[in-house]
Amino acid sequence: MKNTYFDLIEQSYYFPQEGFDLRDGYLSFQGVSLKYLIEKHGTPFRFIYLPKIGDQIKKSRNLFNKAIKKNNYSGKYHFCYCTKCNHFYHVISEALKHNVHLETSSSFDIDLILNLYKEKKIDKKRIIIHNGYKTEEYLQRIINMQEAGFVNSIIVLDSETELSRILNLNIKTKIKIGLRMAINEEAQSSYYTSRLGIRHTKIIEFFEKNIKNNDKVELKMLHFFVDSGIKDTLYYWGEFQRALKLYADLKKVSPNLDSFNLGGGFPIRNHLGFEYSYEYMINEIITNIKDACVKENIEEPDIYTEFGRYTVGESGAIIFKVLETKQQNDTEAWYIIDNSLMNTIPDAWSIHEKFILLPINKWNNEYQRVNIGGISCDHSDYYNSEDLNQEVLLPKVTNEDKEPLYLGFFHTGAYQDSISGYGGIKHCLIPSPKHVIIDRDEKGNFVDYVYREEQSAPEMFKILGYSQDK
Repeated sequence: MKNTYFDLIEQSYYFPQEGFDLRDGYLSFQGVSLKYLIEKHGTPFRFIYLPKIGDQIKKSRNLFNKAIKKNNYSGKYHFCYCTKCNHFYHVISEALKHNVHLETSSSFDIDLILNLYKEKKIDKKRIIIHNGYKTEEYLQRIINMQEAGFVNSIIVLDSETELSRILNLNIKTKIKIGLRMAINEEAQSSYYTSRLGIRHTKIIEFFEKNIKNNDKVELKMLHFFVDSGIKDTLYYWGEFQRALKLYADLKKVSPNLDSFNLGGGFPIRNHLGFEYSYEYMINEIITNIKDACVKENIEEPDIYTEFGRYTVGESGAIIFKVLETKQQNDTEAWYIIDNSLMNTIPDAWSIHEKFILLPINKWNNEYQRVNIGGISCDHSDYYNSEDLNQEVLLPKVTNEDKEPLYLGFFHTGAYQDSISGYGGIKHCLIPSPKHVIIDRDEKGNFVDYVYREEQSAPEMFKILGYSQDK
């Protein structure tokens, strides 16, 4: 029986597959030579492959529009990108090339929107959805933005008190608002009902009392979001149908309501055996909304999604070098990499998120079960659970090997930089790795450049308040 790492992958999954292939014994990603990148930039480094962002946007938009046409659905589809998922200028600029709308979640997000407008990346007709808890500063900046002419800015109320706080700001223009429905969480959750949004049993009453006859606000949207994602499960469809029923009841008393917001929630590939039918789920969503509207004799709403992880997650990766192998007992081998996993992919240890982990080289070596350890002194700085038998299986490193083993964690483009605090202080003062951007030119050839070098000691010491003159 063959037991090379290549045989393991070939026998376990369909390989090559979208985004991954072998070229001369080295892994490539989206057609880009990782061997070339390693030789040019060294390790560790993270990179973002910008064209993948557009691919994801086009895929979602095409599938929704296909389902709309198939079902003779009268509403429109609007793709929104939620900035909190990845705030980098080059990421948002790439998304905006595909005419996405935007979603904000904090006060500083408004400054980001205004910066994009100043640089002519967006105009004042762009749809901007404002989510999250609204501090006084956040609310004031939204109102200022609306009064400056952003005519398609929609404030999604996260609580009943937010409306009264908006009205206390002495608004001069009619404000478009949405209502977020608080969903019931899955059975295994630590709490029953989400802290986000307004109880669905209170929304009609709240509308009748505070919005219906108020000439300062106009209800445009019902917002519905399930944290565990859009999945073909009894739980998801149960919450979805409850939101649809609420929309129908609300529409009957609120003629201006015309938008149903699904929030985010499309999954991304986190292992090579990932299976998910986007086309099936999108068609089911459109069909269910269409059927509900026909049954209730109401107009079909425009549909909004706020895809963040789906938009940028599969565009990112982090490449490490194995510095040392350690056999700590008869059954446990460790590969020590040249940075900290806690610092670079915090979701892996904080919420046990899985990413696609693959070696860049040595695919013809035998494989073994290993634990991957970072170079910090924290015992939690490790990765040892994968989709394949809940084990990490990687090529063996032998004394005869002249080249070190290189490892890649793929589809890390969402949240990792913001959660780890990009460019800030890291555990054990281990620096943020080099950040590389990869794009394609007009002829389709890939180009790469360094967005930021590896974080330096002076940069850290400046943040910490140490004088550089000493």
